[in-house]
This record gives sequence, C-alpha cells and structure tokens, in this order.
Amino acid sequence: MGVRKPALAAALIAALALPACKPPPTDAAVARAAIMPDAGGPSTPLPSPDTTDAVWAQSSDPMRLVYGVPGEPVLLALECIGAETPAAKLRITRHAPADSGAGALLALIGNGRIGRFPVDATPRGDRLIWQGDVPASAPGWDAFKGPREATATVPGAGLVRLNPSLLPLALVKACRGIDRPDQSADPA
Repeated sequence: MGVRKPALAAALIAALALPACKPPPTDAAVARAAIMPDAGGPSTPLPSPDTTDAVWAQSSDPMRLVYGVPGEPVLLALECIGAETPAAKLRITRHAPADSGAGALLALIGNGRIGRFPVDATPRGDRLIWQGDVPASAPGWDAFKGPREATATVPGAGLVRLNPSLLPLALVKACRGIDRPDQSADPA
C-alpha cells in the first residue's frame, strides 16, 4: 500500500501537467485565424420575396413567361425550347444569385403535385443565376394545373409564391403540343 501512494501521486502530477503542454489561446492566434482564407462555403441565404402583387406575363418571345411584381426585377422565368417535339424542354430560371459551380434541385410544388428540377449556377451577364432545362413531358410541371398557388424554392434563394394564373399551364401544354387545334383536317 506504501508503493501505491507514490505511484498515484506521480500519475496525478502527470495528468495535471498534460494541459500545460498546450499554451493557452492568445490574441496572436486570433489574428492568425482572421487572416486565413475563407473556407468557401455557400453564400448567405436570401429571404423569400414578397409576391403579393406578382403576376405572370408574356415576354417578347411568345414561348417565354416571366413572373414578378410589375416594375421590379423578374423573379422567375419559364421558357419552352423545341416546342411540340419529342425533345421539347422547359427552361426554368430563378433570377437569384447562385454560387459558382453550384447545383441544386428547384422544388415546384402546387395543386397536389411536386416537381424537383435540377438547376445549376448559369452565367447571365456579369452574375450567376439558377437555371435548368427539364423535359416538357415531366409530370412535375403539372404543379401549374389547378386554381391554387404554387411555390418554387431553390435552397438559399428563398421561396417564391407563384400566384394562380392560366399562363404557365398554357405554356406547358403548348410546349408539349397538347390542346392544339388539329390543323391537318381538311375543312369541308
């Protein structure tokens, strides 16, 4: 029992001395951390825009719609590429800043339907915005079917409430080649 006390005392001294191996934090360490390069994380998330007065409007291109508050920058755009062909696509653009090289899923939710569309940071002038091309036949576009609002969300770019309108569904149908009058019939 006499040998245990000195061994216990030595172990206790060693345990207390271990923290002394690392110096305490100093202002110099804080200064070094302040000059370290940014880790390059994502940008600060944007708040959701107020869309109370937002509307869908036809652009100068008949196969392109824009959504936003009149007199303010466009929030969202929807454009048909290759209408009425098997390869027809709808290009959805969320006019919000995107980080270089970023990709995400834009969620389009409405009228009991959900669409998840891949979007990427795409150059537009001197900035990057969210944009993706999705087959017009994708069932997620049916979120525009019905009388209720839809929402479009890209992580970090806020939730955009899409007020009800017949225009988006009409564009989707025109892009798909649906609900067109049959022009091949011989008028009698």
